[in-house]
Amino acid sequence: MNYDDIIDLPRHVSKRHPPMPLSKRAAQFSPFAALTGYEEAVRESARLTLPPPNLAEDEQELLNRRLQQILASPTRKAAITYFVADAYKDGGRYETRTAVIKRLDTARRQLVLQDNTRIELIHIVRIQPV
Repeated sequence: MNYDDIIDLPRHVSKRHPPMPLSKRAAQFSPFAALTGYEEAVRESARLTLPPPNLAEDEQELLNRRLQQILASPTRKAAITYFVADAYKDGGRYETRTAVIKRLDTARRQLVLQDNTRIELIHIVRIQPV
């Protein structure tokens, strides 16, 4: 088929319908999501988690000494880095939080912060007085 007779003609412009914006025109050709939730599942499986802490005995002793030092201070303010388990996968992430320590719950082996947040002692990897 040879289009030499129409190749140089101007493009038709409707007098009744305004031209469609490029953003809407592109949406017409977006891929069809045949598998609902597939992209989310791929993202979830690609998301990395870190293993829980496994501190040596000397590291645990150092954390314990620092904790006792902070509890003896008048402000009891500390920067605490601890492990937070992931709700969906094995492992989790590490968070650092600066807060005032309300008390040490030895029965439950938890640190209770001023806002009543509880942190498991075995999940703490670093604690520094502020």
